Amino acid sequence: MSTRTRPAWLAAVTVLVVAVLCAVVVPSGAAAGAGVARGLDSLASASAGAGAGADAGPDPGAGGDGWVGTWYSAPVEAEPGGGAARTVRNVVRTTMGGSRARITVSNLFGAAPLDLRHATLATAAAPARTMRTLTFHGRARISVPPGGQAVSDPLTFEVPAAADLYMSVYAAGPVTWHPQALGTSYEVPGETDRAADPGAFAGTTGAWRYVTALDVQGPESARGSVVVLGDSITEGVGSTPGADRRWTDVLAERLRNLRQRPAGAPLAVLNAGIGGNGLLTGRSGPSGPDRFQRDALGRAGVRTVIVELGINDLLSGGERSADALLAGMRDLVRRGHARGVRVLGTTLAPCGGLRACTAEVEAVRETVNAVIRGGGVYEGVIDMDRILRAPDSPRELSPPYDSGDHLHPSDAGYRAVGAAIDPGAL
Repeated sequence: MSTRTRPAWLAAVTVLVVAVLCAVVVPSGAAAGAGVARGLDSLASASAGAGAGADAGPDPGAGGDGWVGTWYSAPVEAEPGGGAARTVRNVVRTTMGGSRARITVSNLFGAAPLDLRHATLATAAAPARTMRTLTFHGRARISVPPGGQAVSDPLTFEVPAAADLYMSVYAAGPVTWHPQALGTSYEVPGETDRAADPGAFAGTTGAWRYVTALDVQGPESARGSVVVLGDSITEGVGSTPGADRRWTDVLAERLRNLRQRPAGAPLAVLNAGIGGNGLLTGRSGPSGPDRFQRDALGRAGVRTVIVELGINDLLSGGERSADALLAGMRDLVRRGHARGVRVLGTTLAPCGGLRACTAEVEAVRETVNAVIRGGGVYEGVIDMDRILRAPDSPRELSPPYDSGDHLHPSDAGYRAVGAAIDPGAL
């Protein structure tokens, strides 16, 4: 029976059985000595600062001082036409709570200084009561140099876990942004400062601007964070916008639930996905190796990195060498280990049905996945290919898990991936 004509209920049941029977997060053969099965607690307590390696040091507070990232947005590029004064209200979702907070404002892709005039933080549930001004070295207004960033002073602020926060910025100058946030934020153009205005903004936007990170300190923050370095499948393309149904959202929920266990400990989850991003190519945003330090190893409190990259190199980057992709993945693992950070990875998801997913592409994809499963790359494997593929047509996404474009999962597909990463198996 064709996967496209099989009854939906049969496809869903079959895939569920396959997903349960498959080892989804497993020690990867030769790398099993790293002890993926040592448990989630060891994942959280591994040193994030050990080893010199070739990478520059992490962002302030990246290890050992109690700061942990609760939200992250990987900077992609400079916004075309950005520069005029405006107030932007970024709406972000936390994955860990804390009693102190700080934000990072980026001018990474700016060719001129960014005039940061006012920044505030508030909970979306009670902005009028919770709105607070952020300072940078004691000042509310600063200039961020081209290619630079500014980390705010620590602010006493009760940050809830799994809640929406407003990070509002009134600024003029170049805009470093993440154009596909899959949610609704707000903006108001003009020379009027609206950063401290608790009311609703009329203008909506689907991008995050200026702000790239929110870090917290508190009783839970000693546990650290898991950073997912990925492409549009990590970014959540195909999921319902504004509903927080990415696979990383599901994973964050499962890790928060560990607090209900006597020996459990929550970990934050930072989504560093960029749509169109490649392992070896920088067609959309810097390539995986070029951004690995900033977007993964440099995050506050990072303990483990999950790499979900490679399919765009095949589909749009013209890469046809399995050896080149595998070498790129191994390089990320080496760099992570040099910093004392554990590196897990995913297999490459099915792409059958796309015109670009030719027989040649499929052959390389299958070769790469076989090596990953065999333990020749990562410390542990999240077998995204087996979770998502149709049992009777393994080159294609299972119909219930297909958002409709034959590459990006649906809400159900993302939930299957996140649900398959059992914290006990880690």
